[in-house]
Amino acid sequence: MKSGTIIYVAGNAPEGWTEDDEAHIRSFESKADLIEIITTETGHFDIPDAWRDLISRGMAQIICKMAVFGESGGIEFTGKHLKLCG
Repeated sequence: MKSGTIIYVAGNAPEGWTEDDEAHIRSFESKADLIEIITTETGHFDIPDAWRDLISRGMAQIICKMAVFGESGGIEFTGKHLKLCG
């Protein structure tokens, strides 16, 4: 069964945030087959948008992990997650 992860990063992205920074976030989640990221600057519009994209690409188990932008400009995972059905 394929699995996907949505990483929802709350708060305003630091100035200069790019898709390369987003790729670094993906390295935190190695167990998922596909990873979608939501920030104010890059990624999907909202959680349902990312969820539909993962379902359309064959993901059956989807987890949404919450994170925030820290003071240093990096992301900090909150430890909260939400299991979404495929």
